[in-house]
Amino acid sequence: MANLVIEIGNTALKAAWTEGKTLGKTFRYQGEKTIDFILSITEKEKPEVMAVVSARPITPEEEATLRSECSHLMLLDSNHPDYLQRYGIPEYLSYDRACSIMAVRHLFKGKPCTVFDFGTTLTIDLVDADGGYRGGNISPGCRTRFKSLNRYAKALPMVNTPVRFPQEGTSLESSIESGVISGIMFEIEGYVRQLPGNVIVFTGGDAIYFAKRMKYSLFVMGNLVLAGLAIMTDDYVEKNV
Repeated sequence: MANLVIEIGNTALKAAWTEGKTLGKTFRYQGEKTIDFILSITEKEKPEVMAVVSARPITPEEEATLRSECSHLMLLDSNHPDYLQRYGIPEYLSYDRACSIMAVRHLFKGKPCTVFDFGTTLTIDLVDADGGYRGGNISPGCRTRFKSLNRYAKALPMVNTPVRFPQEGTSLESSIESGVISGIMFEIEGYVRQLPGNVIVFTGGDAIYFAKRMKYSLFVMGNLVLAGLAIMTDDYVEKNV
């Protein structure tokens, strides 16, 4: 039987069937009926292990429903922190960040890494060559910055992420576009200069947008969280199934 890994984020759900550590067919859903969507995936085939990492706590009712759809259930949320503690990952980290760290430990074994996750927030996580977690930072994500300017500076309009933007703004809108995008790029470049020997990994919704604008080599991995969850699931199978 195959395993099913699921990431329930702040704005979307992503899932994938796995064989060992390898991701197979993937799914994406944006809406509120996350459990119903999961049931639509398992309707024709039940997984041996279902592993779920969630930005919100899974309710007891949801947990019971998920358990009925698989032979073994792994939950990683604020109510189930024990799995992460086995891997030397600090408890304060969000569970999606923890899965990303697990992924780069495996994919870039023996190399230090800097992981940028472009979502609602921009998170930066540092992993040593031996796989140890050095620490990380959090700042507002791209769309969050645009929304914040509109919300807290009433005279400023709401601006969307531009396809192109000038180096210096020549209008109110282009000044906002350039200020937000350039600011994020300068932020990224500062981390890269600080640790020039690190492997650079971009993930998250805006990863490709910023990767296209960088002038150095890097890896873009859209399913980094699922990849880390697949590694943890495979480890769980070896020890428990």
